[in-house]
Amino acid sequence: MVVKNVEEITVYAFVGPSGTGKSHRAQMVAKENQIDCIIDDAILIMNNKIVAGTSAKKADTKIESVKRALFSGEGQVEEMREALEKLKPKSILILGTSDEMVQKIAKNIGLPEISKYIYIQDVSTPEEIAAAKSVRMGEGKHVIPVPTFEIKKDFSGYLLDPLQIFKWKGKGTSPFMTEKSIIRPTYSYLGNYKISDNVLKDIIEYASRDVDGIYKLQRIKIETYPDGLVIFMDLTLEYGYNLVDILGKLKDKVKKDIDRLTAMNVLDIQLMAKGLHVPKQGEKKS
Repeated sequence: MVVKNVEEITVYAFVGPSGTGKSHRAQMVAKENQIDCIIDDAILIMNNKIVAGTSAKKADTKIESVKRALFSGEGQVEEMREALEKLKPKSILILGTSDEMVQKIAKNIGLPEISKYIYIQDVSTPEEIAAAKSVRMGEGKHVIPVPTFEIKKDFSGYLLDPLQIFKWKGKGTSPFMTEKSIIRPTYSYLGNYKISDNVLKDIIEYASRDVDGIYKLQRIKIETYPDGLVIFMDLTLEYGYNLVDILGKLKDKVKKDIDRLTAMNVLDIQLMAKGLHVPKQGEKKS
C-alpha cells in the first residue's frame, strides 16, 4: 500500500556493497540530484537532521540490524509513514546493499517504485571504495550522514567521531561541505566496552578541582538511562564565592569532561549546596 498523499514522491536508490562508502557520500549524492531526504539504516534524514526512525547500527546483533534496516520491526513502518505524511518530501534517496534491498525497503514503507538507481562506483573511484572497506573491516567503523550533535543522545556511550567533508565539483564552483559521524556499533566484532559509575565519579571529582569555590563533594549519584546520564551532586562550598557562578562553572566542566573522556551524553546535572566552609583565620582556601 502506498503512503497516503505521498504517491508523487520520486524515489532514488543509492546502491553498493556494505562498507564501500555509501553513507559517507549520501549527502553529496542527494545534493547533486536535488533530493529532499535520505533513508539510511532505518533512519530518515532531512536537512542534516534525523527526523524519524532508530538507527540499525544500534542493534545488538548483525541479524537484528539487517531486520531493522529492512523495516521489518514493529512500529517502524508506522513511524516512517507518519513522518513522510507530515514532511511531504518531493524526493527521497534510499541506501542499500543491493537492488533487491532498496526495492524491499520502498515496498515495506509504501513508497512508489524506484525511478533511478545510483551505484557507488558511479560516484567513487576504486581506490576510494577500497579505502572505505579497509576502515570498515580493520576498525569496525560505520558512518551516519548527520552531524555528531544530532545523534549524541541516541548513541550515548558509543565511540563517536565527527567528520567534515569538503568537495569541489569543478574549477570555479563553490565547495560542498557536510558533516558526518563515525561510530563503532554494538555488534562490531571488535567488542563492547562499559564505563563503571566509579570511573564517572572519579572524572567528576577531578573536574571539581578546577573550579574555584568548591570545598568538597559530599555525595555523587548517577542515574543511567538509554539516552544518557543524570548526575546528582551534594556540595560543600567555600565562603566568599558567588554561588551561581560556582555551580554554573561546575556543571559546564563536568559535562565537557564526561563528554570528552567517555562519549556519554549528560542529560542533566542537579547540584545541591549542603554546606559552607568558612576558613579559620590564617587558613588558606582549598
